[in-house]
Amino acid sequence: MRRKTSVTLSEEIVRQLDRASRKGESRSATIERMLRDALVGEARRAANARDLALINDNAEALNSEAEDVLDYQARL
Repeated sequence: MRRKTSVTLSEEIVRQLDRASRKGESRSATIERMLRDALVGEARRAANARDLALINDNAEALNSEAEDVLDYQARL
């Protein structure tokens, strides 16, 4: 479902938007595509930040386990 909305943009943004439009793409379609891409990117950055926090929270245990494996392999 599409919902009509109104957005006020500066002339410079409109010029950049027009340059970023694909052939035959309306401004609305361009804005929707670019906004969708930005939202997907933001979700990906948030997921990466959560993953990094988990890794950092468990870094000591993970590093200790890796050291044990390397010590074991070195003795073989």
